[in-house]
Amino acid sequence: MTRTQGWAALAGVVAVAVTAVAGQLLAALFSPEASPISAVGTITIDVMPQPLKEWAISVFGTADKIALVIAMGLVIAVLAALAGVAEFSRRYAGAVIIAVFSVLGMAAAVSRPAAGPEAGIAPLLAGLLGALLLIGLVNRLRRSTLASEYAEAGMQRRKFLGATAVSAAAAVVGAAVSTSLRQAQNATTALRSAVNLPPAASGAKPIPGAATLKLDGISDLVTDTAGFYRIDTAFTVPRVDPQTWRLKVTGMVDREVEIDFAQLAAKPLIERYITLACVSNPIGGELIGNAKWLGWPIRELLAEAGPAAGADMVLSTSADGWTAGTPLEVLTDERDAVLAIGMNDAPLPFEHGFPVRMVVPGLYGYVSATKWVTELKVTRFADDVAYWTTRGWAARGPIKTSSRIDTPRNGANRPPGKLRLGGMAWSQHVGIRAVEVRVDDGGWQPAELAAPISADTWRQWVADIVLEPGEHVLTVRAVDRNGEVQIGEPAPPIPSGATGYHSINVRIG
Repeated sequence: MTRTQGWAALAGVVAVAVTAVAGQLLAALFSPEASPISAVGTITIDVMPQPLKEWAISVFGTADKIALVIAMGLVIAVLAALAGVAEFSRRYAGAVIIAVFSVLGMAAAVSRPAAGPEAGIAPLLAGLLGALLLIGLVNRLRRSTLASEYAEAGMQRRKFLGATAVSAAAAVVGAAVSTSLRQAQNATTALRSAVNLPPAASGAKPIPGAATLKLDGISDLVTDTAGFYRIDTAFTVPRVDPQTWRLKVTGMVDREVEIDFAQLAAKPLIERYITLACVSNPIGGELIGNAKWLGWPIRELLAEAGPAAGADMVLSTSADGWTAGTPLEVLTDERDAVLAIGMNDAPLPFEHGFPVRMVVPGLYGYVSATKWVTELKVTRFADDVAYWTTRGWAARGPIKTSSRIDTPRNGANRPPGKLRLGGMAWSQHVGIRAVEVRVDDGGWQPAELAAPISADTWRQWVADIVLEPGEHVLTVRAVDRNGEVQIGEPAPPIPSGATGYHSINVRIG
C-alpha cells in the first residue's frame, strides 16, 4: 500500500466512524430500542455458525459479547479502510460500499421485535452522511496528489488532514453524546430502583449451617448476584419498563390470559433457592450458579389459561425475540418453576431478565430460562421450534448430573501428606446422594457431603486424601438421589450437555 492509499484508508475509517456514531445519535432520536450497531450485533449472533458460537463461549465465557464487539470493530475498520482505498481508486466506489452497509444496517434495525419502520431512518441518514463525507475527504486527498506545485500540494494536504481531524473529533464528541443520551434513556425507562419487592407468601427455608463447608477455594453455596454467570444472545441488554411490561399466554389454551407487572407482584409469591446451569458449561466449568429467586409458580398462570389436550410444549418469547421450548409437564408439575421478579433479595438485574424471567429447576437454560419474557405460547414440539433447537440442540434439555473440583486448582503444587479437596456437585430436581473421588487409577473413595438445601440446588463436598511425592491426577464423580452414577464417557456440550468426569493434575513434593 502506498502512502497516499494509506491516507485514503484513514479517510475511510474516519468516515465510517462518523457513520456509526451518527447512526447511534439518530437512533436515540427516532428509535432508541433498535440502534443500528446493536441490531447488526444481534443479527451477527443469530447467523454465526454454531461451532463458532461454542468456541467463543468456551474461550471467552461470560465475556463473549465483549469479544464480539472487539471483533466487529476490527472487521468494520478493515472494511472502512478498503472503502477509502476503493473511493480513491474509483470515484464513488467507496461511497457505494458505505451505502450498501447502511442498507444492511437499516434492514437489521427494522427486523428487531420492538422496532417499527422508523428504525430504518437512523442507518439510512447516517449512511448518506458517511458516503458524502468519504467523497469529500477523498476529493481533498485527490486534489493534493494532483497539485502541480509543491506549495499548493502542501496546502491541499493540510486541508485534507484538517478535514479528517475535524471529522474524527466530531466522531469522538458524537460518541460521548450518544452514550449520554442512551444512559439518560435507560434511566427513564429502567425503573428497577423503583420496584419494591413484596414479601413472599412462602419464603425460602433457612439455610442450615451444615450446608456450608469450611474450605478456602470452594464455591459459595449462594452465588453473589454480581458474579452470577450470564450467557444469552442479547447483544445489548433489553431495558423493559415494568409499567408497560405484559405477559400473554396464547396458543392451545381454553382462554388467552394477559398479566401485567403489578398483577404479578400481587400474586402469592414463593421464594426458593434454585441452581441454574448453562448447557454450554464444559465439565468442570463455571457457567452455573445458585441464587434465591422470588416469583409466582408458572403452573398457576397456565392453569388460568387451561392448556388444551394434546399440547406438550410452551414456547416462551423474550422481549428481544429469543425463544425457548419447555416441556409442558415440567411447567405444570409440583416443581418450583416460577416467573421470577427477584434475585437474592433484590429486583432482577437488567442482564438477568428484569423485570420478569423464567426460572425452571432441572432444565438447562436454553430450554427454560427465558429472560425479559413476554409470551408463553402453549403448543406442541411437533408444531414449533425454539431458537437453539433450530441450531441442532436437543429439544428438551434436562440437566445432567455433574461435579467439579474447586480446590486445589489444576496444576497446583502441594507438600506431601494429607490434602483436602473440595468442590460442588449437582443434579437439579433430582438431588445428590454421594460424591466420590479417585487418585490416579485407584479406587473410588467417598467424600463428605454438606447438608442439602433442596433437590434443586447444588451441594458442597470435601474429601481428605494422602498423596506421595510426584505427579497425580485427581478425579471426582457424583451419584444422584436415584442411585444413577454421573456419566463418565466424555462428550461435548452439543447437543444436550457435556458429560465426563472432572480431573485435575497436582504436583506433590
